[in-house]
Amino acid sequence: MRISRNAAGTLFVTGALTLTLTALVYPSMLGVQTVSSAPSRVIANTSSGPLTEADRDFVVKVRAAGLWEFPSGELALKKGTTPAVRTAGAHLVNGHANLDEADRKVAAALGITIPNQPSPQQQGFVQTLTADQGKKFDEDLANILRVTHGQIFPVIANIRATTQNTLVRQLADQANDTVLDHITVMEQTGLVNFDNVLFQETTPPKLPKSDTTPPAPAPGEPTVILSPPAGFTPPPSTAPSPVPTTG
Repeated sequence: MRISRNAAGTLFVTGALTLTLTALVYPSMLGVQTVSSAPSRVIANTSSGPLTEADRDFVVKVRAAGLWEFPSGELALKKGTTPAVRTAGAHLVNGHANLDEADRKVAAALGITIPNQPSPQQQGFVQTLTADQGKKFDEDLANILRVTHGQIFPVIANIRATTQNTLVRQLADQANDTVLDHITVMEQTGLVNFDNVLFQETTPPKLPKSDTTPPAPAPGEPTVILSPPAGFTPPPSTAPSPVPTTG
């Protein structure tokens, strides 16, 4: 039986949008020898406060998110067919370059090993966007990124509310601002299918850890730096909409 173009698009949204932020809630195993099942377990006492498994995993996964969302933004700058999609790409590039710089500093200060490649699942998202052309690219970018950023919001909030480590807390603050900015620009493309987004955000994917865990870097491997392309101009920040008043 033939599948219509619209049906195929729906299948993609339903399937591929199971997404990135699974990676943000699975334990990493990077930087430690033994991982327990208790995210609140303190694995190190540092000058910036106790470091828990959840703190460490958050630092690792912020890094992994940037390693696929940054190149996705570069693709949007090149392949986006509308100004709004290209603007969204610029926000991805700028936001993750800045967030990744902060994340690398926090990781170094806390002795956390961070990856140089995203997880296999995240690599698959980039491969999908690389293969896409025209409007299909625009739609997939807007919907994949809107779901992933929508899913990470509660993860960031939980880290921000529970961490006792001041460096992790500062990173969570910056991650929150970055995610809100990226949610906003994805919605401003006018391509987000909110029904499918809501379904994906409330239906956690069931994937093996091997798909959602970024590979550890090889010994002595240089740290990958996310550097915007030559001539890149940072976009203005998105400002929150004013709160309506009554009276």
